[in-house]
Amino acid sequence: MAVGWRTAMTRALYGPGGFFVTGAGPAAHFRTSVHASPVFGAALLRLVEQVDAALGHPDRLDVVDVGAGRGELLTTLARLVARSPAVSRRADPTAPPDGRPAALLDRLRLTGVELAPRPPDLPAPIGWRDRLPEPVTGLLLATEWLDNVPLDVAVAGGDGWRTVLVDPAGHESVGGPVDPADAAWLDAWWPGPVPGGRAEIGRPRDLAWADAVRAVDRGLALAVDYGHLRASRPVDGTLTGYRNGRQVPPVPDGSCDLTAHVAVDAVAAAGDPATGTSYALLPQRDALRLLGADGGRPPLALAGTDPAGYLRALATASAVTELTDPAGLGGHWWLVQPVGVPLPFATPTDPTRVGPG
Repeated sequence: MAVGWRTAMTRALYGPGGFFVTGAGPAAHFRTSVHASPVFGAALLRLVEQVDAALGHPDRLDVVDVGAGRGELLTTLARLVARSPAVSRRADPTAPPDGRPAALLDRLRLTGVELAPRPPDLPAPIGWRDRLPEPVTGLLLATEWLDNVPLDVAVAGGDGWRTVLVDPAGHESVGGPVDPADAAWLDAWWPGPVPGGRAEIGRPRDLAWADAVRAVDRGLALAVDYGHLRASRPVDGTLTGYRNGRQVPPVPDGSCDLTAHVAVDAVAAAGDPATGTSYALLPQRDALRLLGADGGRPPLALAGTDPAGYLRALATASAVTELTDPAGLGGHWWLVQPVGVPLPFATPTDPTRVGPG
């Protein structure tokens, strides 16, 4: 039976036997920034430290990963915090109080939000839930989550936008007109219609992100994802599938990932009322460099004085290059929405990247 793509995606990804709730998890099928290198986690740890400082080093600092996969990012963060003397050193309980906050290791609470069961090898201190905790004081992360939030697809005909239907084998047909709420979203965010063109109706993602931002009491909400802006929406859409590291046709039978790029400006606007402050929208390349991952090659002289250090630095530079390549993972957008803290990444020389408050 043919249904709208939103229903088909929901069943195929998150229903019984769905792609994201069974099997080895996303890492077995496609490569994300989280899986590419610990450099990504190290950059996010620097952001965690910035948020911690902006919040005045609270007794509990949350890091909540929405769409956590199998907990890879949280596991990386836990390992990095434990290995970093600057943030992991425990306060001496026998020393007199001096007003300094306890070490980040003692205050950090890591929580994964995912419909899949808790991974059996996930470190015990990391929490695991199937819905957002509230309130969140700290950093809420959504790395390649929104692109998997199910949505409907529309095709432009002579009488306007019509719903695209699909059966479990991936065969499409054209249904009736899109519903009024979706038509309003398309009118606001997807220019057209161009006859024969397709649109991916991002309204469910807007609603999902607004709910996530509202869960943050104080801190930062960060979405990292492939996306596009209103001025350059793809005429044919971006809906596709991935299986075993290869791009495949999008067939909603539970055998592959189903993903579509995110209308990041629409998502940002949806989250904006929940924060009451401005947001930043910038490419991953710029965000990582602002967090200290510049990708510069180490000086060749280091190879003579510290060969092992040179090789480590070279490997880091190579990882940063992959994370910032605009044709790959560097094509991600970072949407940064602060709640009760100053906006990071805002630069007076580039105001076009800062959304309205």
